[in-house]
Amino acid sequence: MTKILILYYSSYGHVEAMAGAVAEGVRAGGAEAVIKRVPETAPAEVAAAAHFKTDQAAPVCTIDELADYDGIIFGVPTRYGRMPSQMAAFLDQTGGLWARGALHGKVGGAFVSTATQHGGQETTLFSLITNMLHFGMVVAGLPYSFQGQMRLDEVSGASPYGATTIAGGKGERQPSANELDGARHQGELIAKLAAKLAA
Repeated sequence: MTKILILYYSSYGHVEAMAGAVAEGVRAGGAEAVIKRVPETAPAEVAAAAHFKTDQAAPVCTIDELADYDGIIFGVPTRYGRMPSQMAAFLDQTGGLWARGALHGKVGGAFVSTATQHGGQETTLFSLITNMLHFGMVVAGLPYSFQGQMRLDEVSGASPYGATTIAGGKGERQPSANELDGARHQGELIAKLAAKLAA
């Protein structure tokens, strides 16, 4: 059985919720789903003052274990149209993996959260996709086989480059049913692709 890592950073729980949906999709695609997060780098007093959600169940990932998976799906909130410093700091430590080609041929994907509809979802996805391409990973997005991204009857995230959600300016909006369905769809596709590549 192939094994897929869902590796995320979440300040307020929106990306954490999307990670759970991605994992459901991975399992539906016949793979083992492992959810982990990157370390928090903000000082404890800053995190507390900003009301970060610090009680997340997912264990913290280590750099070396990335090579143990058949695929990695990265999830982050956006920070000015790019990934947050917590994920960037984690990925900046992967030089050894990159140098030995430890992630070559593994499947990668990305999902993100933004405060607003046009708050940098696609540029943030590409900030993650760029890293995956440097690693030599096979990148899978969220194709239009997920018809939910064609909806016009409600505000909704989703992009052909990856699943997304819109959190609201104060984090007041949780991922919608449609956005969670997109995350599940992407997880399932990546699990099936990883199985094909591992065969």
